[in-house]
Amino acid sequence: MLGASRRSLLAAVRPCGCAPRSWLALSVSPHNSSLPSAQNSVLEHESKYLPFSFRWFSMLSASKVSRFGCSVALNSNLVSKLHESTATAADSSDPPSEKYEYQAEVSRLMDLIVHSLYSNKEVFLRELISNASDALDKLRYLSVTQPELLRDAVDLDIRIHTDKDNGIITLTDSGIGMTRQELVDCLGTIAQSGTAKFFKALKDSKEAGADSNLIGQFGVGFYSAFLVADKVVVSTKSPKSEKQFVWEGEANANSYTIREETDQDKLIPRGTRITLYLKRDDKGFAHPERIENLIKNYSQFVSFPIFTWKEKGFTKEVEIEEDPTEAQKDAEEDGNVEKKKKTKKVIEKYWDWELINETQPIWLRNPKDVTTDEYNEFYKKTFNEYLDPLASSHFTTEGEVEFRSILFVPPVKKEDMLNTKTKNIRLYVKRVFISDDFDGELFPRYLSFVKGVVDSNDLPLNVSREILQESRIVRIMRKRLVRKAFDMILGISLSENRDDYDKFWDNFGKFLKLGCIEDHPNHKRIAPLLRFFSSQSEDELISLDEYVESMKQEQKDIYYIAADSLTSAKNAPFLEKLSQKDFEVLFLVDPMDELAIQNLKTYKEKNFVDISKEDLDLGDKDEEKEKEIKQEFVQTCDWIKKQLGDKVASVQISNRLSSSPCVLVSGKFGWSANMERLMKAQTLGDASSLEFMRSRRVFEINPEHPIIKNLKVASKSYPDDPDALRAIDLLYDTALIASGFTPDNPGELGGKIYEMMSMAIGGRWAETSQASHHGSPNQPTQFQTTEPLEAEIVHPVEAESQK
Repeated sequence: MLGASRRSLLAAVRPCGCAPRSWLALSVSPHNSSLPSAQNSVLEHESKYLPFSFRWFSMLSASKVSRFGCSVALNSNLVSKLHESTATAADSSDPPSEKYEYQAEVSRLMDLIVHSLYSNKEVFLRELISNASDALDKLRYLSVTQPELLRDAVDLDIRIHTDKDNGIITLTDSGIGMTRQELVDCLGTIAQSGTAKFFKALKDSKEAGADSNLIGQFGVGFYSAFLVADKVVVSTKSPKSEKQFVWEGEANANSYTIREETDQDKLIPRGTRITLYLKRDDKGFAHPERIENLIKNYSQFVSFPIFTWKEKGFTKEVEIEEDPTEAQKDAEEDGNVEKKKKTKKVIEKYWDWELINETQPIWLRNPKDVTTDEYNEFYKKTFNEYLDPLASSHFTTEGEVEFRSILFVPPVKKEDMLNTKTKNIRLYVKRVFISDDFDGELFPRYLSFVKGVVDSNDLPLNVSREILQESRIVRIMRKRLVRKAFDMILGISLSENRDDYDKFWDNFGKFLKLGCIEDHPNHKRIAPLLRFFSSQSEDELISLDEYVESMKQEQKDIYYIAADSLTSAKNAPFLEKLSQKDFEVLFLVDPMDELAIQNLKTYKEKNFVDISKEDLDLGDKDEEKEKEIKQEFVQTCDWIKKQLGDKVASVQISNRLSSSPCVLVSGKFGWSANMERLMKAQTLGDASSLEFMRSRRVFEINPEHPIIKNLKVASKSYPDDPDALRAIDLLYDTALIASGFTPDNPGELGGKIYEMMSMAIGGRWAETSQASHHGSPNQPTQFQTTEPLEAEIVHPVEAESQK
């Protein structure tokens, strides 16, 4: 039962060549004085059917006030009557009804349907309309070889009438209808699908054509009516039978009744009329506007016209009655001048049928016949947008799974885009809307920004999301949809207008980076779409393809550095040797960039290499020379390591520095400075893992720098000199900051800097000042501009003559 499909039992309600529906004609019902007054008050809202030869039309003249409380105009050539409700007790002249027991424990099954199978009550209308569509489809198919089936009613449509005051909904179709036995077989047996039988019969006889689009494939849809109704009455007439039968059932009952319809006013030429007597809490469904909204949401693209009984109005001018005294006075004043009569505009209201589903599904058309403007209009109307999409993709897939789809890339990002339950994908099964509430079944989370519609003929229409998640068909659809989505985005990137992709990247670039982390099988599709700044393109984003094309001949890897900003990245000491070699380096300045690249690992057989990690190979190694330098500085490295202790894993000779004395690099499998910064910012970060990854830092020194050369001398001649040891600590702290790490104790670092400043400049300017002024404490220093006193100036010639 649950594995069947999603059309109503109504569609499911008919075996091989049977189904229901018919016309709904309205007019004014006479008062039945033979019934008690309470019954008469109900009959005031009842309607009756005309013979099909008459078509009810609303006219704008000769209006009368109906018992609906509205003005209803009737054509004088037509005699129509108000549709009669079965809310009252049956007339005593009616033939006795026969009572039947359900073939299953219906109370338990209905409880399952109401509380488990359907998660939303409003789907009852979708199910009943789909059943009606099935009945019409069956009739249309059978009429090709049996044209006499259409003799009583040519038009094929669905009509819905609502009585909001009494909480009654009536749905009528002019489909194939059912015989008495078919009522017993279809509505009396749970989960017996007439549509499924019909389809199987066509298939077995090899007469099923490609245009056979029957919706119903499981037999529980009809019972969704009991989601909102206490009582359901089905009146149906099959062209195979001379009689019309009425099926009545109530919620939580174990039996139902079937009787022959003898009331001439309730007879229909062909089809089925379903009347729902709504529960007290669900009477809001009988409001015309709510019914219209449900039709537009779920059944907008059903291939048969759907009409609703709706109040309308038109504006007309009417004369204003004047006071006779004032009219006579005005006439005397105006003399012989004829005065125009005064009028006013009023709105005349009336009730009439209105077509609801005028829009035809655009995805069923050939893409070559659909213009860009039509795609844009469909996108804006379907998803309530006001801007045109950046791109669209209209396609049909065939083979193991067949479905049609139109996908769109929105022009801007919504704030809740990373919410996996975005309603961006609308799933239809044979043009009937099923759901837009998905949690990654059709699209992965990182593509949740893609909007579109998907229409499948192969999906089982079980409303349960759990069943949908387990469907093999859905998994196949997901792969193909994702592939088409990437093709659509790639088309934007290859567009001549580069601004289009820049706009896309600004809005949805983070989603693609998330895809690098979450979707390993699609790395080859995601990587060409990524964009980054680089050391040779700080103002314009470049693709990985552009990077690879501009690589030097001797360059083997793709180099990158992660930082918190472009300024930090381009001033990092790690770039010194690479800049000399004119090697381009990617700048990963977004928090997600580094994780995305680390998950990609390679692109076009070239490895991604972090230049802030140890063992950097620039392709110019001279093993003999490196061996000599290491031998020369082995004592210095050991001495520095002893001083730094557990702060670093090792001290090595650097091959990436040219102007800086030292740099602090991460271990090959440790966190970079940028990653360590991000992990520290995590609210639930693991402190133990942070300490472990930090212990892998490597201190690299530049053997050509004067500071390192001086420390080399100190390591041999003055290994215990306090100033030399303090210099090592300060050198480490400085490299820590220059390499992008955060010092553990900024106050201590500040104290070391002040101390070294005192050693370097302490007393130097004071000594100079004292020497130039003979050490007089009262003399101004070199920073003062005071002019010397005249008495202090002594001329050598005068001093000699005085002697």
